[in-house]
Amino acid sequence: MVRSLWTGATGMNAQQTNVDTIANNLANVNTNGYKAQEAEFKTLLYQSLQTKTTTANGDRKPITSQVGLGTRVASINSVFSQGALLDAESDTAFAIEGDGFFAVRCGDGQTRYTRNGDFNWSLGTGNTIVLCSSDGYPVLDEAGKPISLANTYIVNRITVDSSGSLLYPDANGVPQRLGITIGKYQFQNPAGMERYGDTLFSATPSSGAAINEATSNAVQKSRVVQGYLEGSNVSVADEMVDLIVAQRAYEMNSKVITTTDSMMETANNLKR
Repeated sequence: MVRSLWTGATGMNAQQTNVDTIANNLANVNTNGYKAQEAEFKTLLYQSLQTKTTTANGDRKPITSQVGLGTRVASINSVFSQGALLDAESDTAFAIEGDGFFAVRCGDGQTRYTRNGDFNWSLGTGNTIVLCSSDGYPVLDEAGKPISLANTYIVNRITVDSSGSLLYPDANGVPQRLGITIGKYQFQNPAGMERYGDTLFSATPSSGAAINEATSNAVQKSRVVQGYLEGSNVSVADEMVDLIVAQRAYEMNSKVITTTDSMMETANNLKR
């Protein structure tokens, strides 16, 4: 079978994945805490048409002749650059400046991490109020426990400082620390984290274990900003340019297939 047919097909498959990735980025341009993805490619095997040889009379052919057999997607990487901070009217909206992640306890009991700080207070068991994500998952503190307060507190008077500590005004209106701090966690290799959906990430052996900013001096501390949400870091202009490039690459690979088909048709018609 003609190599170019399969080579063109691999290029079309790779660019389809590229377009799918770009489409997902554009679809989440307004998703709080979303981190863009980008596809990377690698070449497939090479077939040697001529190898480096030395003939009996000493003539040398020092250059090999190899032809590539196409491409494939090597990886789809996440880009963890800082998104823009967007003003939010909610007192339980929090953005992180830095490399940290919020931690939440999901319904399956697993701890997952997010940059989406769109939280709210929810009634818990035992006359308590619990800080939860928009999906109802409890937000964890620095000790890895759900943030819970007695329901005697008026939630719209609770504030959070830049370290993530919860504050409540005393009788004189002076904010006092409640002894609870929103947990912030970092990873040695954030790109190795696994996407869980709903802007949540899971730790993997590739990302390494979560590093608690409260107990580690090896990382630069993140800053919590109340009343703001981190927007998506997707650049629409860049994504549109990448989409055009991917479309043109797809068209060129399809042209390879149609050209090869025309060449094969010409060869088959030689008998006539």
